[in-house]
Amino acid sequence: MIPDPLAREVANELGAEITEAHALGGGCISNATRVRTMYGATAFLKWGRRRDFAPGIFACEAHSLETLAVAKAVRVPKVVALRDDGNAEYCWLLLEWLEPGRMQQKGWEALGRGLATLHRVRQDEFGWREPNFIGSLPQSNAWYASWPRFWSTQRIAPQLEQAARSGLLTARDRKRIESLLQSVPEMAAVADQEGASLLHGDLWGGNVHALTTGEAALIDPASYYGHREVDLAMATLFGGFDARFFAAYEEAWPLREGYERRRLLYQLYYLLVHVNLFGGAYTAGTMGIVSKLGY
Repeated sequence: MIPDPLAREVANELGAEITEAHALGGGCISNATRVRTMYGATAFLKWGRRRDFAPGIFACEAHSLETLAVAKAVRVPKVVALRDDGNAEYCWLLLEWLEPGRMQQKGWEALGRGLATLHRVRQDEFGWREPNFIGSLPQSNAWYASWPRFWSTQRIAPQLEQAARSGLLTARDRKRIESLLQSVPEMAAVADQEGASLLHGDLWGGNVHALTTGEAALIDPASYYGHREVDLAMATLFGGFDARFFAAYEEAWPLREGYERRRLLYQLYYLLVHVNLFGGAYTAGTMGIVSKLGY
């Protein structure tokens, strides 16, 4: 069961006493629990003690989910309630319960088309209304008219600095990545032509939630307005996506020449994030990407 003070807060939002609470696996950051009320209503609860979480981590996720929901391009769980302030013992996010199922061919195709539709939700500049998080790490989102500047200063540089400061990258590793950053304006110039798209921001296979309909919802976003290829680069990094997903996206919105090289540049960010979250086991893969880019 969840702690009594938390149960009372959540029950108040649901309007009924909680009679069942089942812990769920898969959460790397927070506790995850399926809750059911005395009237049969079911919801998904992410929670933890306030002292264990950066302020705003659940609020930022809620903001991303709400923005993605407004776009009506991909399915996401509805935000039911949120408690993420400095005055409570527990912080938590209550979401719509989406019964898990198994992905079918139509689901992958629909997800590919839906992602292309999501990416057609545009903004004049690259960034987001607030800093948010990638996993448990802070993610800067200052507005930039230039995508290469955004990618260099708001994505690669902060993760590089943290990894170097923690001793997870050598001085030589750092120099190689800093040299690579000098070429970002040339490598990513096409993004300024294509413009800023609404992104999921953390599109790996674990954030694709299969539904009983055979289709999927996207969960755990870290959204911002960026180059559309970032989501696709993340989707290819660790696998888990059916080829029909990529074919459907390509049919809906073909990728520009040079994508394969940009894909490596965008994957570099997520590998640096993994270095900082999980340690040196990801350093070789990170520097392997740097080598493939010629640095």
